[in-house]
Amino acid sequence: MTAGASALLIGGLAACTDSHHPRERRIGMANPASVYCQKIGGRLEMRQGPDGVRGICHLPDGTSMDEWALFRRDHAALTKGDEPR
Repeated sequence: MTAGASALLIGGLAACTDSHHPRERRIGMANPASVYCQKIGGRLEMRQGPDGVRGICHLPDGTSMDEWALFRRDHAALTKGDEPR
């Protein structure tokens, strides 16, 4: 293959890349328990335990509790319908 043909082939292949289009960023849904902790003025701390990572919400009054326990306690009416029948 001649040098000119090689350059043409390489240039053509380079034009096939999609580098001028930014990749789409996937946006996930935020953890509702974490969002609630921060919304009520708490500070979230993630702790690694034997069963995995869990969030601890440190509340402004000095108490600390599991973020999901806090969310369920304060949103009992919302979570009540989620129980199996």
